[in-house]
Amino acid sequence: MENNDKNKRKRVFKFSKKKVCYFCINNIDEIDYKNTDVLSRFITERYKIVSRKASGVCAKHQRKLSTSIKRARIMALLPFTINTKLKS
Repeated sequence: MENNDKNKRKRVFKFSKKKVCYFCINNIDEIDYKNTDVLSRFITERYKIVSRKASGVCAKHQRKLSTSIKRARIMALLPFTINTKLKS
């Protein structure tokens, strides 16, 4: 009987700290596509847009963020992809 108690493992739940929206904290209503320093925080090293779950941005600002990143890409302020050079 004591052996069964030792074999049972207690479940340990780790609660992570809830992420808070960067734009709500700093009272930023409009996300400017020309501000590439802020936009680069929400782009991976492969220049993909970071998801809401990973970045902690609220849904309202995630929609505005994605449109401003897309505008910055079209205006050539941010690259679409990584520049890969072919060996020749």
